[in-house]
Amino acid sequence: MSTTTARRAADHDGHRITVSADDGTPIAVRTFGADDAQLTVVFAHGHCLRTESWSFLRDQLQRHWGTAIGGAGEYHGSDVRMVFYDHRGHGESGVAHPSTYTIDQLGHDLDAVLRSVVPTGPIVLIGHSMGAMVTLAYSRLFPATIGTRVVGLCLIAGAANGITEVGLGRFLNRRAVNSLQFAVLRAPRLMQASKRLSRRILEPITREANMGTRRTNPRMVAVAAAMMNDTPLLTMSSFLTSMIAFDESASLHQLGSIPALVLAGSADIVVPFAHSVVLASQLAGSQLVRLEGAGHSVHLERAEEVASSIVALVDRVIAAIDGHGPGYATAS
Repeated sequence: MSTTTARRAADHDGHRITVSADDGTPIAVRTFGADDAQLTVVFAHGHCLRTESWSFLRDQLQRHWGTAIGGAGEYHGSDVRMVFYDHRGHGESGVAHPSTYTIDQLGHDLDAVLRSVVPTGPIVLIGHSMGAMVTLAYSRLFPATIGTRVVGLCLIAGAANGITEVGLGRFLNRRAVNSLQFAVLRAPRLMQASKRLSRRILEPITREANMGTRRTNPRMVAVAAAMMNDTPLLTMSSFLTSMIAFDESASLHQLGSIPALVLAGSADIVVPFAHSVVLASQLAGSQLVRLEGAGHSVHLERAEEVASSIVALVDRVIAAIDGHGPGYATAS
């Protein structure tokens, strides 16, 4: 393969890297852009999804950042690097013991990815749904990075706590989740067959829950459904316990006033928009964006609009870095 062909393949599919988590679990990572970029944007996907869930958004961002921009006070597309990775138990990353399937562990996995793939330079963290929870947990676990390494944050369809209080989360409770986990461990083949049957029955409901009220490209629906269907039942069930108990409301102050974007769809019935309102009200440097008619998979459904908001966030981050210098830190 020629150098030019290899470069084009990497631009299309990313440079693939395997990072070892602290307990040895392999984490699959893809990077797009130059290693010496001025800024790195790191993406954490949602529950039962994988790196491919960002593909439509990534294409839009590459259109924004793929061409150099000139002029005073502006950055170049080549100065923005993107990093995507699969959580443990998801996608191409390795499986681990179910006891490690917690939001806090995913926060430590994110730290392992950052230490290995982004050892220096400013970072913007972007998380969707459970990925948003991971970024909040990371902020609590590694507060010294906030405002120094992590200089921007984007929470898409996220929540700081209370996911069982409104929306579809009301049907989750610890007893039901424990029963599901017990069944998965005792009769995995039977549960997998049940999953295939449930998939056919519940697909219309899943589509409505994730895609909102507008007519959606069938390809987007197919991509989202395939990722969810490929996720092992043990992964799906094991993370639910941690998600039910998740509460980072007391630690949001640690994010200080770093530039933040809180974005969600008005028709999200999985994590209703009210959660985003609460998040934005507690983040001093946040901008709240509501996309009318969009569902939980807003980054798939409305990729172009989400990309525009992320580009604006990165503009704010770059301006803040330029205004404060390399030692810039605003977290309290």
